[in-house]
Amino acid sequence: MVAFALLALVLIVSAIFVITAPKAIYSVVGLLVHFAALAIMYFTLAAEFLAVIQIIVYSGAILMLFLFVIALLSSGVSPLALGPNRLPKIAGPAIAVVLVLLAFCVYAAARVPVVATHAAASSAAGPVGAANVFGSVADFGKALFTVDLLPFEITAFILMVAVIGVILLAGDATPYVPTRRRARLVERDMREALIRAGEE
Repeated sequence: MVAFALLALVLIVSAIFVITAPKAIYSVVGLLVHFAALAIMYFTLAAEFLAVIQIIVYSGAILMLFLFVIALLSSGVSPLALGPNRLPKIAGPAIAVVLVLLAFCVYAAARVPVVATHAAASSAAGPVGAANVFGSVADFGKALFTVDLLPFEITAFILMVAVIGVILLAGDATPYVPTRRRARLVERDMREALIRAGEE
């Protein structure tokens, strides 16, 4: 319950920060914290597959799409001013966090055989990966392609529309020419414009 309360607090604070951040890039960082806390909550519910998918799909793919859109919309503006090098200041805390996570992984890996032997007898959720168990691949796939099929397809359609929009925004600005004659006319006009620009 303590872990659930802490994760719930992080989720609420990060969600509020996403919509109140002064800059879009700060909102993306807050969303990354939100996704990470949600993945940890999945781990506490013995839903390892959902936690890994949360990290890979949302934190790895969706956030990259957000960053690409922010970078695209920020193009053409004045370059950002270079500030002081803050990498040496955050190197220590980053190394400490990595070491703590590594120690946690070693501790969890050392307890895997004990958990596996008692999982079928003591766990109400059942062993990870078994069918009809919360968080298992079979249970997730069954819910995704039966009960939640329509929201899944709608989400795929929305992402496809977003990808098409990004391609159109970042694509080539060459005017559309439906025929070869029109292409020759456009090429001649562009050549004449370049010659006039050179003469001026």
